[in-house]
Amino acid sequence: MLSRKTLLAGALLLCCFLASAPASEAEKGGNGTAVGTTVGAAGARRRHAAQDGRQNKTLVFRSKVKTKKMKKTTGGGPRHRKEPRDDSACTRSRGICQASRYLCQGRYLRDKCAVARTRQCCVPAGPWSILCAGHHNNRVRACDVYGCGAYNQRRGEDLHEAVDLVCGDFAVVNAPFSGVLAGPVGRVGHDGLQYDGVKIISDGEMYCVKIFNVRPYRYLGAVSKGEGLGYVLPLQDRFSGVTSHLEVQMCDGSDPSRFL
Repeated sequence: MLSRKTLLAGALLLCCFLASAPASEAEKGGNGTAVGTTVGAAGARRRHAAQDGRQNKTLVFRSKVKTKKMKKTTGGGPRHRKEPRDDSACTRSRGICQASRYLCQGRYLRDKCAVARTRQCCVPAGPWSILCAGHHNNRVRACDVYGCGAYNQRRGEDLHEAVDLVCGDFAVVNAPFSGVLAGPVGRVGHDGLQYDGVKIISDGEMYCVKIFNVRPYRYLGAVSKGEGLGYVLPLQDRFSGVTSHLEVQMCDGSDPSRFL
């Protein structure tokens, strides 16, 4: 009797063991599947992140390339002056457009010719009118106790960037060329700013000069070559022994001697 009970109890235990084994295996399989799914999802996210990073780099690179192309197309820097389409501006200024390698017996004007990189407008240097009325030529002031009247002569610590033409006190001063009067000009003296001159700009803006030591009849308006502008101011009261003269200065500080 005892053996039968023992056998029945063993059989029941064996059945319980066999019934619980598949469930545990299923649970193990389920857990494994869940872990595998989690790992697979993490790997997929990493792959997507890597792909997104490559796409972002590609977009940034393409945007840089487009920006460079736009800069090349639009210039990308400071605006340059527009080149003339033809040579009419130079012709109106009585000049000739020629290759930059050729010498110009006069002066060059900028931005007056087509293909301005290799060609410039050359305006022949024609002589100006005699500035001091009653003189036969424009005579440069010689050296005296106050210095010399030629261009680039030493004046103290500075250079004289003008030309002094001999002209008597109160003598009439004539316009060197036709153009317009562009207002009074002055300079700083020992007693402050002095307006003792006038600016003249020629037709076509070929020349721009300032004439000092004169009292103009007027400061604005058109003027013709050889027309009276004013008279020479006396200098002897302030500079005893100086040669009376008027002073001619180019607006850009260049030498006007070749035009006188």
